[in-house]
This record gives sequence, structure tokens and C-alpha cells, in this order.
Amino acid sequence: MILRIPSGIPGFDVLTSGDGVGGIPENTVTLVYGPPKVGKSIFCYHFMYNGLLQGEPCLYITSDYGLKQFQQNTRDFGWELDNYFQDETLCLIDAISSVSGSKIVDTPTYLSSSVHNPTDIMVKLGVGTRFISQKSARFRSVLDSLTTLMAFNQEMLIVRVLTAYIMRIKEDGGTAVVTYTEGSADSKVETMLKAVVDNVIHLDGNEITIEAMVGTGKKKSSYEITDSGITVGE
Repeated sequence: MILRIPSGIPGFDVLTSGDGVGGIPENTVTLVYGPPKVGKSIFCYHFMYNGLLQGEPCLYITSDYGLKQFQQNTRDFGWELDNYFQDETLCLIDAISSVSGSKIVDTPTYLSSSVHNPTDIMVKLGVGTRFISQKSARFRSVLDSLTTLMAFNQEMLIVRVLTAYIMRIKEDGGTAVVTYTEGSADSKVETMLKAVVDNVIHLDGNEITIEAMVGTGKKKSSYEITDSGITVGE
């Protein structure tokens, strides 16, 4: 039986229960893609927060929202993160705040980087992964999003960064979700992104489609975004 971890999204684990147990296959990387504003980041927040509730630490790389906006976005759904930063089970690599000139002092659970510098992001990834993986044999990670990184760098460079990210997370026993905005890169690059991950999920604002997932065939369901986050098939 394939080991799976719960997503935290109501209805999603039922949709993916191909072998009787639903959720995201453990030690895999899932690409969540689709048009802008369809819930890709919210999917990531669910995944992160569900893990934290179960004692699974998370390494979150954000290139779209800085620390304050990230905290506000999750707070909008009733998910408070301060305690998890304090007990060092949540580590954030912030690759966007420095672009606006914000200066926040690095801590063990907050690492500042830059979308202009993928090499530094990978260095911080190594630091963050070592820190989080020592907390638990099972941990989660999020990279949100590839789109912003591609806007500031050559697309193929970011494909290589993604490949290195996947290798690092898997070697340390983590399970990850990565987001990408559909159509923002060359079609060949988009195909490569899907090829290097294990699972592919598409959101279009109305339907969620499991295009590929270890142990699960292609599946589709309606979904909606509410004040509590994403709800699938209800």
C-alpha cells in the first residue's frame, strides 16, 4: 500500500483514495498549476497547516508574498502561524521581501533571500531543510511559486532549481507541493515541469483535476473557495 499523508483539504483525500487511503503520496513532489487566482496558494496553506497540526514541520519557500502578507493570507482563513514559528516547526524562506527593500533579520525559522538570486535560494534551502528534517522523520515543504522565479530568471535555470529542490526534499524524506501559473512559461518548459514531478494537479477555478498521481488514476471534481479555504466535491 502507498503511504499517503492527509492534505487537510475537505473532500480532496476522498477524491484521491485510489487504493483505499487518500491524500498525497509520501515522499513525492506535487505540481499544482492553473490560471491566476484559482486557489493554488490556498492549496499550499492547507497542506502546510494540516501538517503542522499533526506535528509535521514544514519548510515553506515563498516568492510571491513576504512574511507579513504570508501571515495575513493564512490568518484570513483562521490559521495562526506564530506558535509554529516560535516552536521552530515552521521555517520560511522569503525570496520576495528583499526586492521591495524590506530588511528583516534572519532567524532559525526565517531566512531572507531574493528571486534575483536562485543560487542563494538553494543555499538557504539546504540550511532550512537540515533544520526542519532534524525536527521529525516526516516533514512537508512548499515552493510557492515557480512563476515568480521564472519572471526574474531564465526559465531553464529555474527548471534546474526545481530539479535540485526535488532531489533535496526527497533525500531528506519530505513531501512537497510546488505551484506554477499556467501559460506563464514556454510550453516546452511547462511540459518539463510536469515531467520532473511525481504528481500533477490542475485547478481552473471550478474543477480540480488529478492529471497524474502515484497510485491514483486521473480524477476530477468540482471545488470552491470559501472563508475556510478550499472544499472539494461538496
